[in-house]
Amino acid sequence: MKKLITIITLNFNSENETHQFLSSISKVIHKNFNYRIIIVDNGSKEKFVLNADEKKQDVILIRSEENLGFSGGNNLGINRAFEMKTDYILVINNDTYHDKNFLENLFETVNSSEKIAVAVPKIYFAKGHEFHKDRYEKLELGKVFWYAGGIVDMKNALTIHRGVDEVDHGQYDKVEKTESATGCCFLVKKEVLEKVGFFDDKYFLYLEDADLCMRITNAGYDIIYDPRAVIWHINAASTGGSGSELQDYFITRNRMLFGFIYGNFRLRFALYRESMRILFHGRKWQKLAIRDFYLRKFGKGSWG
Repeated sequence: MKKLITIITLNFNSENETHQFLSSISKVIHKNFNYRIIIVDNGSKEKFVLNADEKKQDVILIRSEENLGFSGGNNLGINRAFEMKTDYILVINNDTYHDKNFLENLFETVNSSEKIAVAVPKIYFAKGHEFHKDRYEKLELGKVFWYAGGIVDMKNALTIHRGVDEVDHGQYDKVEKTESATGCCFLVKKEVLEKVGFFDDKYFLYLEDADLCMRITNAGYDIIYDPRAVIWHINAASTGGSGSELQDYFITRNRMLFGFIYGNFRLRFALYRESMRILFHGRKWQKLAIRDFYLRKFGKGSWG
């Protein structure tokens, strides 16, 4: 009997992206496994509705009247997938489209060793959505890295996308161990989530993927970057883009949370000093983020 992958994606006021996602994912090859899709309509102003073609696919639609964030929304989908006896979870953004073989490649990689918990693809910026569009030749668009493996920077309590903004010339074409997967897209074994837990709801948005990856690697598992699996990402389609007030709040607060959980004394002291500087000289939402961290106001926090 074929194994089952449950594909989980969130819809948050992004109906067009979700319809395009479902159209793209329906073309993905799946010879060696079966799959179903769970869409979590995560507090959207208007309820998401499947069209006639989508109703013919194996799609389950879950409605949350409240925005549960990336962590809570995905946890809602993961819980439903567990109830329905899945074998694997694919967490993936709805603002992506996909090479037809990407999921077969991830499936092959995650099953190549018992020690491997997660497989993550090569991710390009969607054509025309690069950070620095004027930097590239026309033929290079759609071949600019958004993610080619993840690096955990414990000096700054952040994760870094290897290769970001570089044009793909084959420099990251090796299947290899990486330090951190991105929540944009990763395939994980069910039994690993049973052991280490789901996303931590305290994060709500940003660095919840880094936290999960730390728990996975601390449990002795490997995360593998597979460049044979390729998808394209329309960056920050539902979060206001880079440098927004939303990012100011959640990245500032969650860096503190992540660093104090996993960092050594030196990092914690550095974050404390930085937090004092932000309280006096930071932007509005950065100041609120620091206040909420010390008040232990997590989840949606003051953003809600």
